[in-house]
Amino acid sequence: MLKCHVAVILLCMSASAAVKIEKTAYKGWPNCYRVSNGEVDLIVTTDVGPRVIRFGFEGGQNVFKEFAEQMGKSGESTWQPRGGHRIWMAPEDGVLSYALDNSPVHAEVKGDGIELTGPIEKETGLQKQMIVKLAASGTTVEVTNRLINKGAHAREMASWALTMMAPGGTGIMVFPPRGTHPKDLAPTNPLVMSAYTDFSDPRWHFTKKYLLLKMDPSKASPQKAGTFNKNTAGAYLLGSDLFLKQTTAHDPAKQPDMGCSYETFTNNQFLEMETLGEMTNLQPGASVQHIEHWSLHKNVKIGAWTDDQIDQALLPLIGK
Repeated sequence: MLKCHVAVILLCMSASAAVKIEKTAYKGWPNCYRVSNGEVDLIVTTDVGPRVIRFGFEGGQNVFKEFAEQMGKSGESTWQPRGGHRIWMAPEDGVLSYALDNSPVHAEVKGDGIELTGPIEKETGLQKQMIVKLAASGTTVEVTNRLINKGAHAREMASWALTMMAPGGTGIMVFPPRGTHPKDLAPTNPLVMSAYTDFSDPRWHFTKKYLLLKMDPSKASPQKAGTFNKNTAGAYLLGSDLFLKQTTAHDPAKQPDMGCSYETFTNNQFLEMETLGEMTNLQPGASVQHIEHWSLHKNVKIGAWTDDQIDQALLPLIGK
């Protein structure tokens, strides 16, 4: 049963800033929670999920995708993309990864964050959990993406955190630091293609340090690529709002999808930014998680998609 909390809860209180978590309705769902600090706000759903359906500057655009026709609904017999940020299991499986998340989740405010726990999935025996913590000031968010094996058997898998971005922006995949020949002879990272990847598609653009993918609503054909970067980072520029998500990876040999810690996907509806944890033989009762750090930045301009201009926009932000 979903527990309701008091209407407004103040967290991380200081003389100048506080995080406020309040129960609210959002676009047809009566039991959402709004997490805000006076600069940015997030909306998490509890009628379905676990999911973060909104992230943006207060009063500003939602940088996350919303499927308007799916908002406010629940209980569907098929998986619904809905939009926003969710947790899956990797590698992608046409049945198991698409386990239904159309039912209510348990929400609990814990310290400076909110913990969302879904029901045990019939398809997988997994339970999905998400912990969202917003900094008391600024725009930084820590998101813990956790999968718990509630089934009777071990499962070979990795955690997979996927964020659907609103249409019309450009995704930026960050490569590991580049080197020179003949000083740096060893390979640094894979560049992984799906069967439908077409690098001749004009939505792709390579620079020395980055791989760019434009979200174009007029082009329906899907595109996807992935890579490994120990300091995994990806960004999305939507107008002049820049969304940045980061995580830490360790061993490419343990990553799914031929060693990927980051993947990006697009079609004519959204662009997706995806981070992946390590493969593990998840035993009954055990859990696996990985933590992402998000931030949002305004008035960002990248006039030409060159290494120098992308560096000027991203490098002061990465690692913070």
